Amino acid sequence: MTTAGDRRAPESALPFLGIALTFLITMLGTTLPTPLYPVYQARFGFSQLTITVIFAFYALGVMGALVATGRWSDQLGRRPMLGAGLAAAVISDLIFLSSDGLSSLLVGRFVSGVSAGIFTATATVAVMELAPSAWPRRAAFVATAVNMGGLGLGPILAGLLVKTLPWPLHLAYGVHLVLAALAMLMVLKAPETVIRPARPSLRLQRLQVPQEVRAIFLPAAIAGFAGFALLGFFSATAPAFMIGVLGHDNLALAGLVAGSVFFASTLGQLLQERFPASWRLPLGCVGVILGASLVGVGIGMACLALFMLGALIGGLGQGMAFRAGLGAVVQVSPANQRGSVTATFFIVAYLALSIPVVGIGLAARAFGLATAGMAFAGAVALLAGVSLVSLLRILRILK
Repeated sequence: MTTAGDRRAPESALPFLGIALTFLITMLGTTLPTPLYPVYQARFGFSQLTITVIFAFYALGVMGALVATGRWSDQLGRRPMLGAGLAAAVISDLIFLSSDGLSSLLVGRFVSGVSAGIFTATATVAVMELAPSAWPRRAAFVATAVNMGGLGLGPILAGLLVKTLPWPLHLAYGVHLVLAALAMLMVLKAPETVIRPARPSLRLQRLQVPQEVRAIFLPAAIAGFAGFALLGFFSATAPAFMIGVLGHDNLALAGLVAGSVFFASTLGQLLQERFPASWRLPLGCVGVILGASLVGVGIGMACLALFMLGALIGGLGQGMAFRAGLGAVVQVSPANQRGSVTATFFIVAYLALSIPVVGIGLAARAFGLATAGMAFAGAVALLAGVSLVSLLRILRILK
């Protein structure tokens, strides 16, 4: 089987740009529902708990796809798996277009998560393999940027459409279907970077953390959990807090706030390279602590400016902590176990997208939305603080 390291880097940038754009389009589709959740609530009479459960099904789909198909593109090829991911995105759009209640929304979000999981595992590698010979160092960041950029653009696009045009629960998915058709053409035209083995072996991705990795894995995973919990908060509940607590019912603004945390994350992943390696993960933790604290204070004071500032600073911190933590974990992992350790790290991250937001829904039912939001923000800041203390102890020992 031929891998990226065995192939000569392509000279043309067109396949690279095409797959990068495909990655962005697919991830954009997974966050389209964010500013539409209040519309679903009004249409079907959902509680906030129901909305968080719908979002959690997305995270379950991502985790299932990562575990089940994480290694399949090495056996079947990148293009077939990218095609499968796009097919899942199209099916999700069609389910949302015909949705008539809770069950269809749950299925649609799960299938959307499967699409995201396939692309997270496959498109990241494909983008790097197709990078032109002149862009070797930029490829990894481009893969990260289009991933997070797509997640950030989804709420903004849907928010603008629902604010300015009719058919609020249909138009965004129709637009994405057109974009997905364009993406499929780009996948069909892209060269394959893998030579399939004669007998493909489709195995589940193993999850494990070797003993020698655990010292750094634990604080990195805690920081990753805290940061992704913050992303999940804005993806699933930002519109609810803006309407129910902050008093702003503009869904375009809600989409902008939800999307901004992903753009800030991308910027944080870029900025972390400017700091010494030993500083990156601790600085990311500090950013998450400060961002979550500002979000909690913004909710308590019903102040949109503090809420948005918390989103930006928390997103910066999440991006720094995630990229630095993943890099540190991969660096100390045995070469033959890096795939399974990376998959385990991603599973921890995506658990953070689902469990905490369901907790918000439960707490909101019992104590009210504002109290639930402040408690969540405090818990995220506490988790990041635990990670920071652990990292400082490790650095002190190393010195």
